[in-house]
Amino acid sequence: MNRTNLKALRLLIIIFVILNGLFIASRGLLLKKGIDQSVVLVGNLVLFGVSLVAFLITRGTLENKNPHVFVRAVYSGFIIKFFVVVIAAFGYFYFADTINKPALFVLLVLYLVYTSVEVSSLLRLLKGRQNA
Repeated sequence: MNRTNLKALRLLIIIFVILNGLFIASRGLLLKKGIDQSVVLVGNLVLFGVSLVAFLITRGTLENKNPHVFVRAVYSGFIIKFFVVVIAAFGYFYFADTINKPALFVLLVLYLVYTSVEVSSLLRLLKGRQNA
């Protein structure tokens, strides 16, 4: 992985670490609000992992001269994210004794955060290209 990839991924990794620290440190507050900490921590890890994969897939296409390759990579990243999230949600619904809706709403917000960070990092890389 080259230096440009690491620089672009830095924000994604920092957000993951900060959010995990906040979720671990605020266990009492989460319990008071009715949010299951373990659901949020596992969901955060899944969302980080799938965002990382989607970013790396799309990042690899930025050097290609054909713009359709980039568009296909963006759609592929979306489809991968969608199916991983759906499979994780169905797994949670199937195996959990009780469904923690507040935790699912927290994960919805985290999905939006990771997606916006991924897109902003890719846009920064795209602006830095010579032939963009």
